[in-house]
Amino acid sequence: MRWSFRLARLLGIEVRVHATFFLILLWVALQYRGQGLAQMADGLLFVLAIFLCVVLHEYGHALAARRYGIQTRDITLLPIGGVARLERMPDKPVQELVVALAGPAVNVVIALGLVFFLLFAGQWIPTSELNIVDSHFLQRLAVLNVFLVVFNMIPAFPMDGGRVLRAVLAMRLDRLRATRIAAGLGQALALVFGFVGLLVNPFLIFIAFFVWIGASSESSHLQVSEALRDVSIGDVMLTEFHVLRPSEPLSRAAELTIAGSQKDFPVLYDDGRACLLTQADLIDALRAGRVDGPIGELTLAGCVTVDRRDMVSTVFELLASTPQRSFPVVDHDRLVGLLTMENIGEFLALRKAVAAART
Repeated sequence: MRWSFRLARLLGIEVRVHATFFLILLWVALQYRGQGLAQMADGLLFVLAIFLCVVLHEYGHALAARRYGIQTRDITLLPIGGVARLERMPDKPVQELVVALAGPAVNVVIALGLVFFLLFAGQWIPTSELNIVDSHFLQRLAVLNVFLVVFNMIPAFPMDGGRVLRAVLAMRLDRLRATRIAAGLGQALALVFGFVGLLVNPFLIFIAFFVWIGASSESSHLQVSEALRDVSIGDVMLTEFHVLRPSEPLSRAAELTIAGSQKDFPVLYDDGRACLLTQADLIDALRAGRVDGPIGELTLAGCVTVDRRDMVSTVFELLASTPQRSFPVVDHDRLVGLLTMENIGEFLALRKAVAAART
């Protein structure tokens, strides 16, 4: 994710922090302005403790997914919470249910552990006397973990509750229909949040927008995946495209970009290896004044290829683990095509038009 940097790597999963995360720390510091350094430090420490719980929540998802052979590229902390980028969600409803519930289950364990510790230490404050601002640090943290469980279990994408609902429905219905029902409920709840937010708390409007976008995105993503389930890469790849050699100057790529619509160019090496010169690579190199420099001097990040016999749906898994948006297509290690996201979109549009004409 752009504008994020690495914080740590634990259990084979990279933990990253988005630059905007520090805005919430600044906001908390401003809230405690004038109340003394001790109060400010307590507030900042509490926020960091909450986000530690969020990281553990995301590790719950990641480790449950790993059990089913699904890897997690990274976990990124944002002001609104954490995001674990799984390669994909499990296709089997029971597995998706386990992965979705694993995150909230971590918060339940944290909350219960804190409650038992405070009861044993004799520091638990009765609920009727609880003050979320001034009560014991660990008790506040326990209450916030309960809140995280309740909030995440709202049956709406992209919250865990939406995935739980979809998994339960998919045990009886096909996955696409289950997703449509879960996404529809999520959007309905978003409208409710938005309306209540106008009357009570504007923050609910932000949550409503987040839920609406998440529900729409999940539904659209699955519809595309289902539409491409039986489509091979060879069916949609470009067969007319320009190929560059490492010895050619970058100016050649610039000329081809201007003259046509191709944005990314396969670079074919003498050993048969195919990499990708992306438009971003080209622009960065031109900015550095390397107009006449050979392409072979660049370190090309895009060297992931796909096989023409593979299904297009496998490409969506690759998108979670590589920054590439175009892929050289090979057949027995021989370059035969170029697959781009734009071409996949054109294929879907044409297929939809044909299907509409038949109905």
